[in-house]
Amino acid sequence: MAKTIKITDDGLKKLQEELELLKTEGRTDIAEKIRVARGYGDLSENSEYDEAKNEQAKIEARIVEIEAMLKNVEIITDIKGVAKKVVVGAKVKVLDVEYDEECEYRVVGSTEADPRNGKISDESPVGRALLGKKVGDEVIADAPGGEIKLKILGISK
Repeated sequence: MAKTIKITDDGLKKLQEELELLKTEGRTDIAEKIRVARGYGDLSENSEYDEAKNEQAKIEARIVEIEAMLKNVEIITDIKGVAKKVVVGAKVKVLDVEYDEECEYRVVGSTEADPRNGKISDESPVGRALLGKKVGDEVIADAPGGEIKLKILGISK
């Protein structure tokens, strides 16, 4: 059985939009590039043609990947108000105990993770450590750079 992909409504819409864009504009653009590259002559030594075919393969692979994800999505329901425990979709305010620094994360499914923008995957070390915990709990996440000790200060939608 395929792995369930946890995703928010916004994340689902973005995936569907990306799929539509790839199937329409993406395929049309690459078909044009291939047509132009064929006009350059001998295909065995035609780098433009090879590059266009590689790009086409990437587009088709991404289409297959998104379609597979969409068959196995689990929509994360909106959390109303203040949550009692950290769940996927929750915004969590934590204190990094070692650095005495507050951070805020939104725990999301792996397809929506964007650490630079505060969205961490439920499958990441920090995300896994936070799931199921409540305000006041301290957790230790085994991150690649070493252990991170966090104290949960708040949980919201």
